[in-house]
Parts: sequence; C-alpha cells; structure tokens
Amino acid sequence: MSDDEAASLVREICMGLPEAVEKPFGGHTAPSYRVRDKLFAMTSEDGRSLTFKAGPGVQEALVSSDPGRFFVPAYVGRNGWVGARLDVAQDWDEIAGLVEDSYRLVAPRRLAALLGD
Repeated sequence: MSDDEAASLVREICMGLPEAVEKPFGGHTAPSYRVRDKLFAMTSEDGRSLTFKAGPGVQEALVSSDPGRFFVPAYVGRNGWVGARLDVAQDWDEIAGLVEDSYRLVAPRRLAALLGD
C-alpha cells in the first residue's frame, strides 16, 4: 500500500467520526484529527505512522504482541499513546477500532455515545 493510500484510509476513518476535524498539530504540516479541539490521532510528517491515544494497558499489549506494527511513540508514549506503522501490512479494521477507542477517550460523552457499543 502506498503512503497516499494509507493516508487516505486514516483520513476516512478519522473523519467518519462525529464532529471530527482535520488540522495540523503545532508547527507540523501532517494531518492530525481532533474532536472539540482535543487530539485523538495524528500522522507523522513522512506519513508512515499514525499515533493515537489508548486506554490503560493497551499500549503495552499492542507493542509486546506485534512490535513490527506497533511502537511506543516519542513524547506522547509516556502518556499511553500508541504508534502504528503505516508502511507495513496493517489490519485496517483493527486500526479503525483503535482510532474509535482513542476518539471515545477524548470526545464528549454525547458524541462518543453516537458510536454505539
């Protein structure tokens, strides 16, 4: 899968969530995704990774089970965020679920409830 195809899939997943908006993070030009100005996903400048918020224990479980696909990202990794490599084969249904979980962690309850269980 090309970098552009991966970026398109990430955008489709993120922008499909209620009230999600795309805008750069800080001085970066790479897309990041927010709900009510709270960050739930961001891509790297080179487009080869996606970083998302995760609940307790998720980072350790993903990274230890498949370090070829998942990693602890710099800066935000200490806060439980997870990195997913987009330049390797990924299970896009799993990525979508992880991004939805990240969204639920930061979205207002009313918006998160729109996703169902």
